[in-house]
Amino acid sequence: MRAVSTWMLAIGAVAAMIAGASPSRAQQTIRVGWTIPAEESKYWMMRRPAEFPDIGKSYNIEWTQFQGTAPMTQALAAGALDCATQAPLSLANGVVGGNLKAYIVAQHVFEKPGGFSVYWAVMDDSPIKTIADLKGKTVGISVIGGGTQGPFNLLLKENGVDPAKDIKLVEVGFAVSEDALRQGRVDAVNMNQPFAARAEAKGGTRKLFSLSQAMPNIVHILEACRADFVDKNPELVKTYVRDITSGMKKALANREETLKVVNEVLKAPIPVLETYLLKDNDFGRDPGAAPNFPAIQKMLDIYAETGMLPKLDVAQFKHPTIVAPLQ
Repeated sequence: MRAVSTWMLAIGAVAAMIAGASPSRAQQTIRVGWTIPAEESKYWMMRRPAEFPDIGKSYNIEWTQFQGTAPMTQALAAGALDCATQAPLSLANGVVGGNLKAYIVAQHVFEKPGGFSVYWAVMDDSPIKTIADLKGKTVGISVIGGGTQGPFNLLLKENGVDPAKDIKLVEVGFAVSEDALRQGRVDAVNMNQPFAARAEAKGGTRKLFSLSQAMPNIVHILEACRADFVDKNPELVKTYVRDITSGMKKALANREETLKVVNEVLKAPIPVLETYLLKDNDFGRDPGAAPNFPAIQKMLDIYAETGMLPKLDVAQFKHPTIVAPLQ
């Protein structure tokens, strides 16, 4: 968990960055943070705005891309974003370390039984055969303090590896994780789609462990909005959540077009996306983008049990009326 002083320094830096980069905004504008991968509803909104009658008419969206969820948490806490993609751990850290108050308004993806689970890979010829073998090694993770670190830490501890002392943990974005592994810059690295599919097609790597071994049905990313923004602009946020709901429905109903949309955002070849996107070997998606609050609570409980967070009640994140699905 980040110290409060570290949080406040990071919050100030993020706020200054976004303030300097953002153009002047119309009154009915939502500043939204996003990242890759697995935000198909938002990708539809970004790339096919004509499919959403309210975008550009009753309200506007100012999009800002981030490397992961933790920096977006800082931006929310700083008031530099209104809504953003979040992981349960990142959001909870914002509450504890940054005095963030926010509502979970929608959900993007979760891990389903038999589907894809974020995993750590090593080279085929690596001497690393078990999690215990990671001691003394350099391990890549997409964002330190991000959504995947909770179950990652849990798995390492269960196998006798202290994630703070026994490994060198370095940030390696999903898009460059394969290159970092093949070039020997890391001994093990996290893999997410579509980059996992690309690496598997080339061969030469193998899966060491996946997050599903620590937590089944992980909620990876959700959509959260600052509570003060929601309370001040309830109708505006309702419109945004309606579009998130609609975007999820469009993504699931028209896979062929979704492949094109995701290709435009991720720059991943459609033949690679075709091997997994919206198939049984992909993440799970609720058809109405509805948050799974019981599953999120279970994750918060596990984080508390392992000392990563104090005890938190997911009810504090639930608005009584503004939550997907909204029609």
